[in-house]
Amino acid sequence: MAFHQPGLTNLTPLLEGLAVLAAGFFALWLASLPLRDASLVDRVWGLAFIVLAAWYAWARPAGEIPIAGQLLLLLVTIWGLRLSIHLTRRNWGKGEDYRYAAMRARRGPRFWLVSLGTVFLLQAGLVWVIGMPLYAGIGGATPAGTGTWVLMVAGVTFWIVGFGFETVGDRQLARHRADPARRGRVLDTGLWHYTRHPNYFGDAMVWWGLWLIAAAAGGAWTVFAPALMTLFLMRVSGVALLEKQLLETRPGYRDYVARTNAFFPWVPRA
Repeated sequence: MAFHQPGLTNLTPLLEGLAVLAAGFFALWLASLPLRDASLVDRVWGLAFIVLAAWYAWARPAGEIPIAGQLLLLLVTIWGLRLSIHLTRRNWGKGEDYRYAAMRARRGPRFWLVSLGTVFLLQAGLVWVIGMPLYAGIGGATPAGTGTWVLMVAGVTFWIVGFGFETVGDRQLARHRADPARRGRVLDTGLWHYTRHPNYFGDAMVWWGLWLIAAAAGGAWTVFAPALMTLFLMRVSGVALLEKQLLETRPGYRDYVARTNAFFPWVPRA
């Protein structure tokens, strides 16, 4: 079951990782049925990457994980735990997220079965694809040389910046929502003064950082993974989906849009 070379030279750990994810998300789907809450899938998103990274580490011979792989294990664990804990605390006792509730209303009585593929197994596949840098970095070898260290330092720097944006942005939003005096108002202070979605920007930075670390172990070919994550955050399930709701429900949000970048932080326009 061990693998040593970067690239797709040994598909066994990769395919087994996919099977582990599929089994885990299938079990989560079963749990969601009596609860009528498909948004359980969001709470385990971060944990799924930890499980995948741990699987790739277990598939190697003991004691042979390279420095880049050790960094990936550490950083993805910190990121995944924080994200899952944050989402669980934020959504505890609030029922199904509005996105899945809308899907449930559209699909009607068939949603219980449709959700297996369109929600749970789909997310398992996304974790597997986006987690390719974990496979390459943990399963590869860290060559000696200045370029290797430059990539790893750059990757850790990207990760720190991204983790900071994501964590601080989430905390600022939580405080804003908890303040009765600001109820219904647009959050445009702190990191939210420079970008409308600092948490999504931070998430993208985290994954570009992990990719840079994987590239130090021969995993540059997995560049599609952070690119896909960024695409989803900007155009699919992140900014685009949330902004549609905010424009309809939050007075003053159009003015905020007019002066503040959606994703990349920058000085607001006059």
